Amino acid sequence: MTTGYVFARAPLRVYWELTRACDLACRHCRAEAIPSRHPEELTTEEGFRLLDQLVEFGPPAPHVILTGGDPLKRPDLLALVEHGVGAGLPISVSPSATGLLTRERVLALKAAGVQAMSLSLDGSTAERHDGVRGIPGTFALTLAAAREVVDSGIPLQINTLVTSETAGDLPAIHRLVSAIGAQRWSLFFLISVGRGRELGQLTPDECETLLHWVYDHSRDGRPAVTTTEAPHYRRVVLERLKAEGRSGEELRHHPLRRGFGIRDGNGVMFISHTGEIHPSGFLPLAAGNVKAQSPVEVYRDAPLFTALRAPERYDGKCGRCEFRAICGGSRARAYAATGNPLGSDALCAYEP
Repeated sequence: MTTGYVFARAPLRVYWELTRACDLACRHCRAEAIPSRHPEELTTEEGFRLLDQLVEFGPPAPHVILTGGDPLKRPDLLALVEHGVGAGLPISVSPSATGLLTRERVLALKAAGVQAMSLSLDGSTAERHDGVRGIPGTFALTLAAAREVVDSGIPLQINTLVTSETAGDLPAIHRLVSAIGAQRWSLFFLISVGRGRELGQLTPDECETLLHWVYDHSRDGRPAVTTTEAPHYRRVVLERLKAEGRSGEELRHHPLRRGFGIRDGNGVMFISHTGEIHPSGFLPLAAGNVKAQSPVEVYRDAPLFTALRAPERYDGKCGRCEFRAICGGSRARAYAATGNPLGSDALCAYEP
């Protein structure tokens, strides 16, 4: 658990999908985004109200990540950022690399108080990256946007999709991310939702090998390497630290332990473009809607969320695993594979 947060009471991160509109056509898109905005998106005033409600989780306030689609497709993006920052929320933005992401937009976001930005990079070459993103020229736009973000002084995170197609390119992507000057590199292990159903996942053994590679390349912290929807990386971290002879005190305070226990619905909440409240953007089960319900009450008390925060209720090997409290498996992947969010994560090779 991250210092200051009790995940039964408040999430560490809230992802708000401002819109599903986006000018890219990414092969793995969870949102199955389209160019035009949905008529039932939260309005500006509804957005202000949502941000004010999220403050009620604190202190400390959750970190709010404005995502999409492409949040730059919302003309009120700056107003929403300014309102959230003014209310005391840490705000980050995750835009798409299109012609909308100009130097002027980056500087305006910085002036509005954005704490960090993230961009996606799914290949080390234009052919590889643009093949995932679906639009020629996106690789060059991504690199140009990354330079603008780094030059502005806004901390940059690079997100990379991990599939059977992209895994072999990860060493080259890692070198590119380092050269860009990103502070963080987040590896998203594919969940078969949206357009991602058409892509190939790693096998459990391939995933295990890759997670050990991630550990080896995270030790110098430049960039910091994290995983999304691969919480079993935390088991790998503990196993490696113990194998290195680290003391119990070192294990408790090691920086790689930050975020242990965070998973879908436990430290994470997702708000859809129409206000639906989900445990994550990759677990398409709604527990309420901010248009009619308090996101604080839904997160704390909705049966879906409370069940996801009780790993002793999980089925199969995830439920009997000794690492279930710090890992718990990907609830989104369990649901995508079995229809049961309390099922086992089939990507994990470990047998308890």
